[in-house]
Amino acid sequence: MRYEDGPGPGGVITGILPRRNQLVRPPVANVDQAVVVVTIKNPDLQLPLLDRLLLLVAHQDLDPLVCLNKLDLCRPSEVQDFLALYGGAGYRTLAISANGGIGLAELAAELAGRVSVMAGQSGVGKSSILNALRPGLELRVGRVSQGSGRGRHTTRRVELLDVGNAALVADTPGFSRLDLDFLDKFELASYFPDMAGLQPDCRFPDCLHRHEPDCAVKAEVEAGRLAPSRYLNYLAFLEEIEEFERRKYS
Repeated sequence: MRYEDGPGPGGVITGILPRRNQLVRPPVANVDQAVVVVTIKNPDLQLPLLDRLLLLVAHQDLDPLVCLNKLDLCRPSEVQDFLALYGGAGYRTLAISANGGIGLAELAAELAGRVSVMAGQSGVGKSSILNALRPGLELRVGRVSQGSGRGRHTTRRVELLDVGNAALVADTPGFSRLDLDFLDKFELASYFPDMAGLQPDCRFPDCLHRHEPDCAVKAEVEAGRLAPSRYLNYLAFLEEIEEFERRKYS
């Protein structure tokens, strides 16, 4: 949408741009990249949720940035292992501490001149990151429950925020559509950058990388070049899609 300031307190919509991409929940469109925020501690890292978010982001043709927050709560070895895992899988990665002011300049450079949306479970510090990038926003920040170890929702609506350097970030209540019922099981691996290029090396062109012989994906896992956690999450997502298909056609 094109918008121009008007002579009074409001403005005028001068044009509507075609949609390059669209997310249903949260309702945002024409986004350049998704900043997927995670933490190793407070709340604990959930690799299945992270891989699910990255899958949904890839399906919408968004450029993902995996942002590890609360760096100050982690051991250096934990950070190195995480960055090696997802950097090695083909994702852009960044480690920051919103409260400690670490890595914010690097994050600001990644956001500059682009429209971004933040994704991640409650409590990982999405609003804290935005407050740190642009002091004065004063977004509400929730604490992680000591009982459940989970964060509490604080963002209630989608809002496009100016964080400087021509960067706009959609602050959202979070991704609430996380089911995979819209995916085709034969396309699933193509949304994993560490698996996408291996299909031509499989014996069968429709290989699902599960029980088939001479599977290039399984060979990469056995050789230690493909992380077992990524492969196991792929298999879980594959089963989820097949279960949906069984229910749909039964």
